[in-house]
Amino acid sequence: MPAPTTSPARADREKDPVRPRGAADPAPARRRKRRLPVPLILLLPTAVVLVPLFGYPLYQLGLLSFMDFGQEQASGGVPARFIGFENYTRLFGDALFRDVLVQTMVFAAGCVVGTLVVGAALAVLLTRVGKWPRLILMFAALGAWAAPAMTGSTVWMFLFDTNLGLVNEVLGTDGHNWMYDKWPAFGLVGAVVVWHSFPFVMITLYAGIQAIPTSVLEAARLDGASTWTTFRRVMLPMLRPILTIVVIQSIIWDFKVFTQIYVMTNGGGIAGQNLTLNVYAYQQAFAGSDYSFGAAIGVVMTLILVVVTAFYIRALRRNGEEL
Repeated sequence: MPAPTTSPARADREKDPVRPRGAADPAPARRRKRRLPVPLILLLPTAVVLVPLFGYPLYQLGLLSFMDFGQEQASGGVPARFIGFENYTRLFGDALFRDVLVQTMVFAAGCVVGTLVVGAALAVLLTRVGKWPRLILMFAALGAWAAPAMTGSTVWMFLFDTNLGLVNEVLGTDGHNWMYDKWPAFGLVGAVVVWHSFPFVMITLYAGIQAIPTSVLEAARLDGASTWTTFRRVMLPMLRPILTIVVIQSIIWDFKVFTQIYVMTNGGGIAGQNLTLNVYAYQQAFAGSDYSFGAAIGVVMTLILVVVTAFYIRALRRNGEEL
């Protein structure tokens, strides 16, 4: 008579009599714990470079925000003095800072919405046109994306120049100053920001649309769904992970816009009507020689962007789990 065989599961239970029948095998959990440090080890070389590169300037920025540090201290004539939270008390009690913060949020929100609308519309257009129009549109968009912010801002200033601008000549509004009023100036600068930013959204969403199975879109067409219904009910839900990342990335970029605002409004506009937080911090630190107060503004901006970045990382992790 052959000897009775024992199944692997029964043998494991006999080796571990404490574990009740039906309980999960702890071996995979132990293996996961052993593998857990591997990603951290792989990230160590990058961390060795990036942590000092970003950590030390942030430390100096935070330290400076707690000091009384102006032109006299920078020249070495007077020693720096620790003043605690006085710069922050002064900052949050400043009505101009609150106005600039609201302006920055409104301006960034408008730029994000404009970038998403233009980028999404052109991404859908890329799926509808032929090969050569698609290549021309993509190369033109990449040219706008690759243009330096200073160059793009200068070109748009020539186009909207008060006396010699092409736009005024075409519209027959010679002598019109597009940067005189507050919100038209913000709108023009926002158009430049959108012009610089939409190619990223367009290419990202186009790649996402191309990844959608054609069988799903064909099934929607067979069910009688229109193009708008297919986009809203079928494509958008499938593109939601990519859209989340694109939106948060655009918020981070547009919140800290500096070059376009500073160049096109000549440092913040008439009487500072077009100030954003970045330009306001620059004016206080360098034009006003109040470096510690400018550092306090920089710390507040950093904290706001850290919160947005936390949502960005959370979205990345959630989307990674879904995918």
